Amino acid sequence: MSDRKRLAAEKAVELVRDGMKVGLGTGSTAYYAIEAIGRLVREGYALQAVPTSLASERQARELGIPLTTLDEVGMLDITIDGADEVDGNLDLIKGLGGALLREKIVAHSTRTEVIVVDDSKLVRTLGTRSPLPVEVVPFSHGRTRLYMEELGCQAELRGGDRPFVTDNGNYIYHLHFERGIRDPYGLQQRLREIPGVVETGLFLKMAKKVFVASDEGVRVMERV
Repeated sequence: MSDRKRLAAEKAVELVRDGMKVGLGTGSTAYYAIEAIGRLVREGYALQAVPTSLASERQARELGIPLTTLDEVGMLDITIDGADEVDGNLDLIKGLGGALLREKIVAHSTRTEVIVVDDSKLVRTLGTRSPLPVEVVPFSHGRTRLYMEELGCQAELRGGDRPFVTDNGNYIYHLHFERGIRDPYGLQQRLREIPGVVETGLFLKMAKKVFVASDEGVRVMERV
């Protein structure tokens, strides 16, 4: 599985050109993309990169990748990231790496959002293989959980009695839908209306290209 991820990540990094402003994703697949971007920098590419997590920032610094911020550079040319699920419309669930808020901020400021997955992440309906991560503020998060569960899911606090804390100081709930998410756009809107919800792991109409690795090699899905 790791060989597939590496292969797809390295194929996606072929889109990076000298002088680009690049977003660095978070997670096991993005790790390989950052490694490949580090090699480009060592070859002389003049890149500026914005990491989506403290973990990606540490990795980039170790590789000598020049870092910047969205406030300094504005729009990014390309971001390469992973996903937990991808449907046929190239809509995504992301966030099991714990960095969904920063990932979405960076994706929103990216001209070409590139996603790298293996074929096990392809689904017909979002929410059938992966829970939906939702970042919430810690204050009264138990009430926030109840409001989320009114939308027809079971909400599980990541980390349980020792909650996982994001780089932004928030908690993450994993929402489990018994039959998947039938209306991701409607669910996105309803979740955002709940006080205490910071952001959801639904990345809708954001991915431009998805590199999919399988035993047969790497294929590219593109948004029309």
